[in-house]
Amino acid sequence: MGGGPLHHLRRRYRRWAPREPAGTVELAIATPDGTATGRYTPVARPRGAVIMVGGSRGGTRGPAGVYAPLATRLQEAGIAALRLRYRRPNRLRPCIADVLAAIGVLGGRGIARVALLGWSFGGAVVIGAGAASDAVIGVATVAGQTYGTEAVGRLAPRPLLVLHGTADRTLPVRCAHDLYARAREPKDLVLYRGDDHGLTRHADQALDTLYDWIGTLPW
Repeated sequence: MGGGPLHHLRRRYRRWAPREPAGTVELAIATPDGTATGRYTPVARPRGAVIMVGGSRGGTRGPAGVYAPLATRLQEAGIAALRLRYRRPNRLRPCIADVLAAIGVLGGRGIARVALLGWSFGGAVVIGAGAASDAVIGVATVAGQTYGTEAVGRLAPRPLLVLHGTADRTLPVRCAHDLYARAREPKDLVLYRGDDHGLTRHADQALDTLYDWIGTLPW
């Protein structure tokens, strides 16, 4: 099925609440070094799936709690979502391994196309995993770090989306400029003026941007 922008679902979610999407279940992801878990939002005949990961402490909420509302929108658009918990937060290689294992589990469920979304430390995780898996069709980072992102230049031809707040005091906006400069086309950079590490002032706008960008991917 072709993938175009998913504008038809945007307006309904302008006022969103970070509640759990319908049908969400706990999913176990076996790795050679233990079992990771996540919150999986299924669809009946998925076009693909988006794997979302958090920062150095892990978690499933994402910046400003946008991951659950995003999963709800994607579910109605026929795209599954997995909000993955790291087995060993803040350890880059094990976290990348968790994402790759999750891609394998989704593949076993018949999902051949996956997009990756990572916040903060998770930006490096999804860049590393994205460059390592042929199943990945796009990578997005929110307030991403630069450490551990040497693979960003190898993501192409997969699209890259970089979101960042210009007043981020945890990871300054120069991190976004650095990632964008080292990435190859296709790539997009979206900056939110005066916003913080969690994009709390622009949560609605960030949610719309992520959703619309996911809709442009080749599902």
